[in-house]
Amino acid sequence: MPLIGASAGSIFGGVVLDIVGRKKVILFTSLPFFAAWIMVAYAKSVEVLLSARFLAGVADGLAFCAVPMYLGEIADPRIRGLLGSSCSISWILGMLLINTIGSYISISITAIISSVVPVLLLVTFMWMPESPYFLIMKNQAEEAKRSLRIFKGVGDVDSEFERLSVAIKEQNTNTGKFLDLFTVRSNRKAVLIIMGMRAVQQCSGTMAITFYAQTIFKTAGDDISPTTASIIYFTVQLLMTSVSSIIVDKTGRRPLLIFSIIGAGLCLFIEGLYFFLRLDTSLKIERYSIIPVIALIAFVVVFGMGLQAIPILLLGELFPTNVKAFALGLADIYFNVIATIISKFFQIVKDHYGMHVPFLVFTACCAIGLVFIIFCIPETKGKTLEEIQMELRGQPKTIIPKPEEKLENFRKLPVDV
Repeated sequence: MPLIGASAGSIFGGVVLDIVGRKKVILFTSLPFFAAWIMVAYAKSVEVLLSARFLAGVADGLAFCAVPMYLGEIADPRIRGLLGSSCSISWILGMLLINTIGSYISISITAIISSVVPVLLLVTFMWMPESPYFLIMKNQAEEAKRSLRIFKGVGDVDSEFERLSVAIKEQNTNTGKFLDLFTVRSNRKAVLIIMGMRAVQQCSGTMAITFYAQTIFKTAGDDISPTTASIIYFTVQLLMTSVSSIIVDKTGRRPLLIFSIIGAGLCLFIEGLYFFLRLDTSLKIERYSIIPVIALIAFVVVFGMGLQAIPILLLGELFPTNVKAFALGLADIYFNVIATIISKFFQIVKDHYGMHVPFLVFTACCAIGLVFIIFCIPETKGKTLEEIQMELRGQPKTIIPKPEEKLENFRKLPVDV
Protein backbone atom coordinates (compact mmCIF):
# COMPACT_ATOMS: atom_id res chain seq x y z
CA MET A 1 0.00 0.00 0.00
CA PRO A 2 2.79 2.54 0.69
CA LEU A 3 4.30 1.88 -2.74
CA ILE A 4 0.91 2.30 -4.46
CA GLY A 5 0.28 5.50 -2.51
CA ALA A 6 3.76 6.79 -3.40
CA SER A 7 2.95 6.42 -7.10
CA ALA A 8 -0.12 8.62 -6.64
CA GLY A 9 1.91 11.13 -4.63
CA SER A 10 4.61 11.21 -7.32
CA ILE A 11 2.07 12.07 -10.02
CA PHE A 12 0.67 14.87 -7.86
CA GLY A 13 4.17 16.09 -7.04
CA GLY A 14 5.17 16.22 -10.70
CA VAL A 15 2.22 18.51 -11.36
CA VAL A 16 2.45 20.93 -8.42
CA LEU A 17 6.20 21.29 -7.69
CA ASP A 18 6.72 23.94 -10.37
CA ILE A 19 3.48 25.69 -9.41
CA VAL A 20 3.58 26.06 -5.61
CA GLY A 21 7.31 25.46 -5.03
CA ARG A 22 9.55 22.90 -3.38
CA LYS A 23 9.24 24.30 0.15
CA LYS A 24 5.43 24.27 0.26
CA VAL A 25 5.25 20.69 -1.03
CA ILE A 26 7.72 19.54 1.63
CA LEU A 27 5.71 21.33 4.33
CA PHE A 28 2.47 19.82 3.02
CA THR A 29 3.80 16.26 3.47
CA SER A 30 3.68 16.74 7.25
CA LEU A 31 -0.14 16.65 7.11
CA PRO A 32 -0.66 13.21 5.49
CA PHE A 33 2.27 11.77 7.49
CA PHE A 34 0.70 12.96 10.75
CA ALA A 35 -2.78 11.77 9.73
CA ALA A 36 -1.43 8.34 8.76
CA TRP A 37 0.21 7.80 12.16
CA ILE A 38 -2.91 8.87 14.04
CA MET A 39 -4.97 6.45 11.93
CA VAL A 40 -2.53 3.64 12.77
CA ALA A 41 -2.65 4.52 16.47
CA TYR A 42 -6.43 4.32 16.70
CA ALA A 43 -7.29 1.87 13.89
CA LYS A 44 -10.05 -0.62 14.65
CA SER A 45 -9.99 -2.45 11.32
CA VAL A 46 -7.65 -3.68 8.59
CA GLU A 47 -9.23 -1.21 6.17
CA VAL A 48 -8.16 1.76 8.30
CA LEU A 49 -4.61 0.41 8.53
CA LEU A 50 -4.44 -0.06 4.78
CA SER A 51 -5.77 3.45 4.22
CA ALA A 52 -3.19 4.86 6.62
CA ARG A 53 -0.36 3.10 4.80
CA PHE A 54 -1.65 4.36 1.46
CA LEU A 55 -1.81 7.93 2.84
CA ALA A 56 1.74 7.64 4.15
CA GLY A 57 2.76 6.42 0.70
CA VAL A 58 1.23 9.53 -0.90
CA ALA A 59 3.36 11.68 1.41
CA ASP A 60 6.40 9.55 0.57
CA GLY A 61 5.82 10.12 -3.14
CA LEU A 62 5.64 13.87 -2.63
CA ALA A 63 8.71 13.90 -0.38
CA PHE A 64 10.90 11.85 -2.71
CA CYS A 65 10.05 14.27 -5.53
CA ALA A 66 10.46 17.51 -3.60
CA VAL A 67 13.36 16.84 -1.22
CA PRO A 68 16.04 15.65 -3.72
CA MET A 69 15.08 18.55 -5.98
CA TYR A 70 15.28 21.10 -3.15
CA LEU A 71 18.62 19.79 -1.87
CA GLY A 72 20.13 19.66 -5.36
CA GLU A 73 19.13 23.27 -6.02
CA ILE A 74 20.30 24.83 -2.74
CA ALA A 75 23.61 22.98 -2.37
CA ASP A 76 27.03 24.25 -3.33
CA PRO A 77 28.68 21.72 -5.71
CA ARG A 78 31.37 21.03 -3.09
CA ILE A 79 28.84 19.64 -0.59
CA ARG A 80 25.95 18.58 -2.84
CA GLY A 81 26.80 14.92 -2.32
CA LEU A 82 26.67 15.32 1.45
CA LEU A 83 23.31 17.13 1.42
CA GLY A 84 21.79 14.92 -1.27
CA SER A 85 22.70 11.79 0.67
CA SER A 86 20.69 13.02 3.67
CA CYS A 87 17.54 11.64 1.97
CA SER A 88 18.83 8.10 2.35
CA ILE A 89 20.24 8.74 5.82
CA SER A 90 16.88 10.03 7.09
CA TRP A 91 15.02 7.14 5.49
CA ILE A 92 17.29 4.52 7.09
CA LEU A 93 17.19 6.33 10.46
CA GLY A 94 13.40 6.11 10.33
CA MET A 95 13.50 2.35 9.66
CA LEU A 96 15.98 1.86 12.50
CA LEU A 97 13.84 3.83 14.95
CA ILE A 98 10.62 2.06 14.02
CA ASN A 99 12.27 -1.38 14.27
CA THR A 100 13.73 -0.49 17.65
CA ILE A 101 10.71 1.24 19.19
CA GLY A 102 8.17 -1.11 17.65
CA SER A 103 10.00 -4.18 18.97
CA TYR A 104 9.42 -3.20 22.59
CA ILE A 105 6.15 -1.24 22.80
CA SER A 106 2.68 -1.53 21.30
CA ILE A 107 1.77 -0.43 17.78
CA SER A 108 -0.51 2.33 19.09
CA ILE A 109 2.14 3.92 21.32
CA THR A 110 4.75 3.55 18.57
CA ALA A 111 2.46 5.36 16.14
CA ILE A 112 1.76 8.20 18.59
CA ILE A 113 5.51 8.67 19.21
CA SER A 114 6.14 8.65 15.46
CA SER A 115 3.47 11.29 14.85
CA VAL A 116 5.77 13.83 16.57
CA VAL A 117 8.20 13.74 13.59
CA PRO A 118 5.91 15.36 10.99
CA VAL A 119 4.95 17.99 13.59
CA LEU A 120 8.65 18.81 14.02
CA LEU A 121 8.96 19.10 10.23
CA LEU A 122 6.10 21.58 10.09
CA VAL A 123 7.30 23.86 12.89
CA THR A 124 10.99 23.89 11.84
CA PHE A 125 11.06 23.75 8.04
CA MET A 126 8.63 26.66 7.68
CA TRP A 127 11.56 28.99 8.51
CA MET A 128 13.71 27.69 5.63
CA PRO A 129 13.95 29.76 2.39
CA GLU A 130 12.51 28.57 -0.91
CA SER A 131 14.86 27.19 -3.57
CA PRO A 132 16.52 30.10 -5.47
CA TYR A 133 15.99 28.16 -8.72
CA PHE A 134 12.22 28.15 -8.20
CA LEU A 135 12.16 31.83 -7.23
CA ILE A 136 14.11 32.78 -10.36
CA MET A 137 11.72 30.69 -12.46
CA LYS A 138 8.86 32.72 -10.96
CA ASN A 139 10.68 36.05 -11.61
CA GLN A 140 10.97 36.80 -7.89
CA ALA A 141 14.45 38.33 -8.13
CA GLU A 142 14.71 39.89 -4.67
CA GLU A 143 13.45 36.77 -2.91
CA ALA A 144 15.89 34.68 -4.94
CA LYS A 145 18.80 36.91 -3.89
CA ARG A 146 17.69 36.72 -0.26
CA SER A 147 17.58 32.92 -0.52
CA LEU A 148 21.07 32.85 -2.06
CA ARG A 149 22.45 35.08 0.70
CA ILE A 150 21.16 32.67 3.34
CA PHE A 151 22.40 29.52 1.62
CA LYS A 152 25.76 30.94 0.50
CA GLY A 153 26.42 32.83 3.73
CA VAL A 154 27.64 35.94 1.88
CA GLY A 155 26.18 39.36 1.20
CA ASP A 156 27.15 39.79 -2.45
CA VAL A 157 25.33 37.20 -4.56
CA ASP A 158 24.87 39.24 -7.75
CA SER A 159 27.28 37.16 -9.85
CA GLU A 160 25.75 33.89 -8.63
CA PHE A 161 22.27 35.28 -9.29
CA GLU A 162 23.24 36.26 -12.83
CA ARG A 163 24.78 32.85 -13.49
CA LEU A 164 21.65 31.04 -12.32
CA SER A 165 19.35 33.43 -14.20
CA VAL A 166 21.15 32.84 -17.50
CA ALA A 167 21.20 29.08 -17.00
CA ILE A 168 17.54 28.86 -15.97
CA LYS A 169 16.47 31.13 -18.83
CA GLU A 170 18.28 28.85 -21.25
CA GLN A 171 16.77 25.72 -19.71
CA ASN A 172 13.27 27.23 -19.74
CA THR A 173 13.30 28.62 -23.28
CA ASN A 174 10.49 26.15 -23.95
CA THR A 175 7.97 25.37 -21.23
CA GLY A 176 8.76 21.94 -19.93
CA LYS A 177 6.41 19.14 -20.92
CA PHE A 178 6.39 15.54 -19.79
CA LEU A 179 7.24 14.36 -23.31
CA ASP A 180 10.39 16.51 -23.23
CA LEU A 181 11.88 13.83 -21.03
CA PHE A 182 11.94 11.56 -24.08
CA THR A 183 12.13 13.91 -27.06
CA VAL A 184 15.12 16.00 -25.87
CA ARG A 185 18.37 14.04 -26.21
CA SER A 186 20.01 15.20 -22.97
CA ASN A 187 16.81 14.56 -20.97
CA ARG A 188 16.44 11.12 -22.54
CA LYS A 189 20.00 10.30 -21.58
CA ALA A 190 19.35 11.41 -17.98
CA VAL A 191 16.16 9.31 -17.82
CA LEU A 192 18.03 6.21 -19.01
CA ILE A 193 20.79 6.82 -16.44
CA ILE A 194 18.33 7.24 -13.58
CA MET A 195 16.15 4.27 -14.56
CA GLY A 196 19.18 2.07 -15.10
CA MET A 197 20.70 3.11 -11.78
CA ARG A 198 17.45 2.56 -9.88
CA ALA A 199 17.09 -0.87 -11.52
CA VAL A 200 20.66 -1.78 -10.54
CA GLN A 201 19.98 -0.60 -6.98
CA GLN A 202 16.77 -2.59 -6.57
CA CYS A 203 17.88 -5.70 -8.49
CA SER A 204 20.61 -6.11 -5.91
CA GLY A 205 17.70 -7.10 -3.68
CA THR A 206 18.01 -4.34 -1.10
CA MET A 207 14.29 -3.61 -0.76
CA ALA A 208 13.42 -7.32 -0.61
CA ILE A 209 16.10 -7.87 2.02
CA THR A 210 14.81 -4.87 4.00
CA PHE A 211 11.22 -6.15 3.88
CA TYR A 212 12.20 -9.72 4.79
CA ALA A 213 15.23 -9.08 7.03
CA GLN A 214 13.70 -10.82 10.04
CA THR A 215 12.60 -13.80 7.88
CA ILE A 216 16.14 -14.16 6.50
CA PHE A 217 17.70 -14.06 9.96
CA LYS A 218 15.17 -16.56 11.28
CA THR A 219 15.92 -18.96 8.41
CA ALA A 220 19.67 -18.51 8.92
CA GLY A 221 19.62 -19.80 12.49
CA ASP A 222 18.94 -19.08 16.12
CA ASP A 223 22.26 -17.56 17.19
CA ILE A 224 20.89 -14.02 17.03
CA SER A 225 17.23 -13.12 17.52
CA PRO A 226 15.55 -11.73 14.38
CA THR A 227 14.69 -8.49 16.22
CA THR A 228 18.27 -7.92 17.38
CA ALA A 229 19.67 -8.81 13.97
CA SER A 230 17.29 -6.37 12.25
CA ILE A 231 18.35 -3.55 14.59
CA ILE A 232 22.01 -4.35 13.87
CA TYR A 233 21.20 -4.44 10.13
CA PHE A 234 19.68 -0.95 10.06
CA THR A 235 22.28 0.50 12.45
CA VAL A 236 25.12 -0.60 10.20
CA GLN A 237 23.22 0.64 7.14
CA LEU A 238 22.79 4.05 8.77
CA LEU A 239 26.46 4.30 9.74
CA MET A 240 27.79 3.32 6.32
CA THR A 241 25.42 5.59 4.41
CA SER A 242 26.56 8.42 6.69
CA VAL A 243 30.20 7.60 5.90
CA SER A 244 29.37 7.55 2.18
CA SER A 245 27.71 10.97 2.42
CA ILE A 246 30.86 12.41 4.02
CA ILE A 247 33.32 11.06 1.43
CA VAL A 248 31.22 11.16 -1.77
CA ASP A 249 32.26 14.73 -2.57
CA LYS A 250 35.93 13.74 -2.27
CA THR A 251 36.01 10.34 -3.96
CA GLY A 252 33.33 10.98 -6.57
CA ARG A 253 30.16 9.04 -7.38
CA ARG A 254 31.55 6.43 -9.81
CA PRO A 255 34.33 4.95 -7.61
CA LEU A 256 31.92 4.45 -4.71
CA LEU A 257 29.31 2.86 -6.98
CA ILE A 258 31.85 0.44 -8.48
CA PHE A 259 33.20 -0.56 -5.07
CA SER A 260 29.69 -0.90 -3.70
CA ILE A 261 28.27 -3.14 -6.41
CA ILE A 262 31.29 -5.47 -6.50
CA GLY A 263 31.14 -5.92 -2.73
CA ALA A 264 27.36 -6.38 -2.75
CA GLY A 265 27.61 -9.08 -5.44
CA LEU A 266 30.19 -11.04 -3.42
CA CYS A 267 28.10 -10.87 -0.24
CA LEU A 268 24.95 -11.97 -2.05
CA PHE A 269 26.81 -14.91 -3.58
CA ILE A 270 28.02 -16.06 -0.14
CA GLU A 271 24.47 -15.70 1.19
CA GLY A 272 23.01 -17.75 -1.66
CA LEU A 273 25.71 -20.41 -1.41
CA TYR A 274 25.12 -20.85 2.32
CA PHE A 275 21.36 -21.33 1.93
CA PHE A 276 21.92 -23.75 -0.97
CA LEU A 277 24.32 -25.90 1.05
CA ARG A 278 22.08 -25.85 4.12
CA LEU A 279 18.66 -26.36 2.54
CA ASP A 280 19.43 -28.32 -0.65
CA THR A 281 22.28 -30.62 0.37
CA SER A 282 22.93 -33.12 3.13
CA LEU A 283 25.81 -31.09 4.54
CA LYS A 284 25.45 -30.22 8.23
CA ILE A 285 26.44 -26.57 8.34
CA GLU A 286 24.01 -25.32 11.00
CA ARG A 287 27.01 -24.62 13.26
CA TYR A 288 28.04 -21.93 10.76
CA SER A 289 24.72 -20.09 10.92
CA ILE A 290 26.59 -16.90 11.77
CA ILE A 291 27.91 -16.80 8.17
CA PRO A 292 24.70 -15.49 6.50
CA VAL A 293 24.31 -12.92 9.27
CA ILE A 294 27.88 -11.68 8.71
CA ALA A 295 27.36 -11.75 4.92
CA LEU A 296 24.17 -9.74 5.24
CA ILE A 297 25.84 -7.17 7.51
CA ALA A 298 28.76 -6.98 5.04
CA PHE A 299 26.22 -6.46 2.26
CA VAL A 300 24.79 -3.54 4.21
CA VAL A 301 28.28 -2.07 4.68
CA VAL A 302 29.24 -2.12 0.99
CA PHE A 303 25.73 -1.29 -0.26
CA GLY A 304 25.59 1.73 2.04
CA MET A 305 28.88 3.01 0.66
CA GLY A 306 27.41 3.77 -2.74
CA LEU A 307 24.27 2.05 -4.01
CA GLN A 308 22.12 3.25 -1.12
CA ALA A 309 22.40 7.01 -1.48
CA ILE A 310 23.98 7.88 -4.83
CA PRO A 311 21.02 6.91 -7.09
CA ILE A 312 18.82 9.31 -5.07
CA LEU A 313 21.56 11.94 -5.14
CA LEU A 314 21.69 11.73 -8.95
CA LEU A 315 17.96 12.50 -9.10
CA GLY A 316 18.64 16.06 -7.98
CA GLU A 317 21.63 16.50 -10.31
CA LEU A 318 20.83 15.25 -13.81
CA PHE A 319 17.71 17.13 -14.95
CA PRO A 320 17.15 20.77 -16.04
CA THR A 321 14.66 22.87 -14.10
CA ASN A 322 11.94 22.85 -16.77
CA VAL A 323 11.42 19.05 -16.56
CA LYS A 324 12.86 18.21 -13.13
CA ALA A 325 9.45 17.90 -11.43
CA PHE A 326 8.20 15.50 -14.13
CA ALA A 327 11.46 13.55 -14.01
CA LEU A 328 11.43 13.01 -10.26
CA GLY A 329 7.76 12.03 -10.34
CA LEU A 330 8.43 9.49 -13.08
CA ALA A 331 11.52 8.19 -11.26
CA ASP A 332 9.58 7.66 -8.04
CA ILE A 333 6.75 5.80 -9.80
CA TYR A 334 9.33 3.65 -11.58
CA PHE A 335 11.05 2.96 -8.25
CA ASN A 336 7.76 1.92 -6.61
CA VAL A 337 6.94 -0.47 -9.46
CA ILE A 338 10.36 -2.09 -9.58
CA ALA A 339 10.65 -2.31 -5.77
CA THR A 340 7.26 -4.05 -5.63
CA ILE A 341 8.24 -6.49 -8.39
CA ILE A 342 11.58 -7.36 -6.79
CA SER A 343 10.03 -7.79 -3.32
CA LYS A 344 7.30 -10.10 -4.61
CA PHE A 345 9.89 -11.92 -6.74
CA PHE A 346 11.91 -12.60 -3.59
CA GLN A 347 8.87 -13.87 -1.69
CA ILE A 348 7.54 -16.10 -4.49
CA VAL A 349 10.91 -17.56 -5.55
CA LYS A 350 12.09 -18.32 -2.00
CA ASP A 351 8.76 -20.05 -1.26
CA HIS A 352 8.85 -22.19 -4.43
CA TYR A 353 12.53 -22.80 -5.12
CA GLY A 354 14.41 -22.07 -1.91
CA MET A 355 16.04 -19.12 -0.20
CA HIS A 356 19.25 -19.47 -2.23
CA VAL A 357 17.72 -18.81 -5.66
CA PRO A 358 16.80 -15.11 -5.25
CA PHE A 359 20.22 -14.39 -3.75
CA LEU A 360 22.00 -15.96 -6.71
CA VAL A 361 19.76 -14.03 -9.12
CA PHE A 362 20.61 -10.79 -7.29
CA THR A 363 24.31 -11.71 -7.64
CA ALA A 364 23.92 -11.98 -11.41
CA CYS A 365 22.11 -8.62 -11.47
CA CYS A 366 25.07 -7.03 -9.65
CA ALA A 367 27.41 -8.29 -12.38
CA ILE A 368 25.22 -6.70 -15.05
CA GLY A 369 24.94 -3.54 -12.98
CA LEU A 370 28.73 -3.24 -12.75
CA VAL A 371 28.95 -3.08 -16.55
CA PHE A 372 26.20 -0.43 -16.64
CA ILE A 373 27.93 1.75 -14.03
CA ILE A 374 31.32 1.58 -15.76
CA PHE A 375 30.01 2.53 -19.20
CA CYS A 376 26.94 4.69 -18.54
CA ILE A 377 27.19 6.67 -15.28
CA PRO A 378 28.79 10.14 -15.57
CA GLU A 379 30.87 11.68 -12.79
CA THR A 380 29.12 14.72 -11.28
CA LYS A 381 31.53 15.46 -8.40
CA GLY A 382 32.30 19.17 -8.03
CA LYS A 383 30.25 20.22 -11.07
CA THR A 384 27.49 22.81 -11.01
CA LEU A 385 24.05 21.71 -12.19
CA GLU A 386 24.62 23.81 -15.32
CA GLU A 387 27.93 22.08 -16.10
CA ILE A 388 26.23 18.70 -15.74
CA GLN A 389 23.59 19.76 -18.29
CA MET A 390 26.32 20.88 -20.71
CA GLU A 391 27.98 17.47 -20.38
CA LEU A 392 24.72 15.62 -21.02
CA ARG A 393 24.19 17.76 -24.13
CA GLY A 394 27.71 16.97 -25.31
CA GLN A 395 28.81 20.61 -25.17
CA PRO A 396 32.37 21.60 -24.23
CA LYS A 397 32.66 22.50 -20.56
CA THR A 398 32.84 26.23 -19.86
CA ILE A 399 34.25 26.97 -16.43
CA ILE A 400 32.64 30.01 -14.80
CA PRO A 401 34.79 31.16 -11.85
CA LYS A 402 32.95 31.50 -8.60
CA PRO A 403 33.29 34.83 -6.70
CA GLU A 404 35.72 33.39 -4.15
CA GLU A 405 37.84 31.93 -6.98
CA LYS A 406 37.98 35.32 -8.71
CA LEU A 407 39.22 36.92 -5.48
CA GLU A 408 41.87 34.22 -5.00
CA ASN A 409 43.06 34.64 -8.60
CA PHE A 410 43.29 38.42 -8.07
CA ARG A 411 45.42 37.89 -4.98
CA LYS A 412 47.88 35.80 -7.00
CA LEU A 413 48.51 38.57 -9.56
CA PRO A 414 51.91 40.36 -9.49
CA VAL A 415 52.01 43.47 -7.30
CA ASP A 416 52.57 45.88 -10.20
CA VAL A 417 49.38 44.59 -11.86
